[in-house]
Amino acid sequence: MNLTPAATPSRNSLLWEMLRSQPHPIIGDGAMGTLLNQRGVAFDDCFDKLNLDQPAVVAQIHREYIEAGSQMIQTNTFSANRYKLARHGLENQTAQINAAAVELARRVILASFKDVLIAGDIGPLGVRLAPFGRVQLEEARQAFAEQIAALAGAGADVLIIETMTDLYEVVAAIEAARHVAPHLPIIASMTFTRDDRTLLGDSPAKVAARLQQTGADVIGVNCSGGPSQILRILKAMRQAVPDAAYSVMPNAGWPEQMGGRIMYPAAADYFHEYALAFWQSGAHLIGGCCGTTPAHIQTMAQAVQTADPKTWSAAVPAAAAEIEDNVPDAFQPTQLAQKLAAGRFVIAVEMDPPRGVSTHKLLAGASLLSDAGADVINVADSPMARMRMSPWAVCNLLQRKINVETVVHFPTRGRSLLRIQGDLLAAHALDARNVFVVMGDPTAIGDYPEAMDNYDLVPSGLIKLIKQGFNAGVDHAGTEIGQPTSFFVGCALNLNPSDPAQEIKNLRRKLSAGADFLLTQPIFNPSVAQAFLQFYADQYGPLPVPLLAGILPLANARHAAFLHHEVPGINIPADLMRRMEESGENGAAVGVQIAIELIHQVRAFSQGIYLIPAFNRFDYAAEIIEAVRAEG
Repeated sequence: MNLTPAATPSRNSLLWEMLRSQPHPIIGDGAMGTLLNQRGVAFDDCFDKLNLDQPAVVAQIHREYIEAGSQMIQTNTFSANRYKLARHGLENQTAQINAAAVELARRVILASFKDVLIAGDIGPLGVRLAPFGRVQLEEARQAFAEQIAALAGAGADVLIIETMTDLYEVVAAIEAARHVAPHLPIIASMTFTRDDRTLLGDSPAKVAARLQQTGADVIGVNCSGGPSQILRILKAMRQAVPDAAYSVMPNAGWPEQMGGRIMYPAAADYFHEYALAFWQSGAHLIGGCCGTTPAHIQTMAQAVQTADPKTWSAAVPAAAAEIEDNVPDAFQPTQLAQKLAAGRFVIAVEMDPPRGVSTHKLLAGASLLSDAGADVINVADSPMARMRMSPWAVCNLLQRKINVETVVHFPTRGRSLLRIQGDLLAAHALDARNVFVVMGDPTAIGDYPEAMDNYDLVPSGLIKLIKQGFNAGVDHAGTEIGQPTSFFVGCALNLNPSDPAQEIKNLRRKLSAGADFLLTQPIFNPSVAQAFLQFYADQYGPLPVPLLAGILPLANARHAAFLHHEVPGINIPADLMRRMEESGENGAAVGVQIAIELIHQVRAFSQGIYLIPAFNRFDYAAEIIEAVRAEG
């Protein structure tokens, strides 16, 4: 964009002169509501009516921002549209309240003897627009036009449409402004959630492209989180639309409620370095939103007014480095992925979902395991084909209540391709991002032997769908799903197969599809497991992904005999069988000791263990975990 008055003859030339200036201008009054609340105005009061009833209070805040260095102040009209004013019975005073706000700002500016622009502030209507609500787009345009006409008629220099969450709504506001005030420049600013998406799921790139296409003179991002997130979003917008002009107005961090007041954690001096980072990253207008006091504005003004461009490279790296470390949670590797990448010895523990709605025992067991030192809880999906609570609901519950990360088991059996994809989206939405892909137990052995047992994908196919499809932002048909998922995917490996060649063939398919880690069946003979891994390495080299070795503590001699004789893939050596037979009433204690000994041996070829407590004896599992952690 060529930011010159000649290129935009119908726009306010003072703004374009300001945008071309060095240093770049500072926007104030973004936290008008915060300051009014701090001065005793309740949040459920009508802030906008203060322009008529208590103009001195509003004027004082304008004055403080101007004295702090603001070159543009926003009118106290964020909620001065007929829909929001109607909540206070003031919809018929829309024009009066907006005009009074502009006049109030002008008087403060005249008294300051400074060149400061008046930005007519336009916030969301406070109602949902079609197709997500009942207010039609034409009705929204009329409401915006009413407010904008009053602001323009009273002499606003520029319009700032801010804190928008809905692209339909911000487009309606821009269209209304172009119709009733074509001479005024427009700053159109959206707000984003913690995952760097708007509330309706639009990405920064899509927002920037749409706002430019609609005719915004300056594309903005405001509110959202603190400076770190805003800088990240600014960079994404500029990458998508590099020639646009941009404004940034971050919150002073994510808010907290304390003593009936909304508090923001980021201190003013924190904004100094970020002001330079914003400037260097292409922001033309810099300001603050919720929680940013005149002290924050003063810090940013001083930063950009006194900085020597030649010294920016020395000032910005700390902020830039922090940005790279603070990517949104939806894109960060899971804790499990990070621990495995760091080479830590990981302990995963399997838990079955409850058979009913009560989760008390589940939460108590998970809390015990987490306190003992488990890194992650694996939640099975209908083990032995028996009806259980959905695992992703359990994962979400454990992560919220116990603050322990989870792995959701995801069998392909019994799921159509349509259901698989819907369930994946549900799991991700509930923040279950570690996924263990398995075939699943046949329904013939479970509670409902006549239930559907079909499947559209084998495990390697599901891994490919997740890693090469969903994680790339497309579904099985190649249709975009919007934001890509960020699943970390595991698969099963039998280290004691009856057909080693076939097991390796299946493993190669899973690895080729993109598997991130392996969980093995229970190991009772580590030398056999090592022999299988050596057989693989002789053909293809060492395993390219981490392996967690299955450990199943034996409960008693009968339990050991059942596993040895009736469970495919499990072969318990004679010496361990003899120890369990001789254990008598101490079978569980001997089983715990055997498990600890096996863990010592599997450390030679694994990066962790996958602990499978028998009969839900989480106390024994916790004893094993504590013993492993104590040894380091």
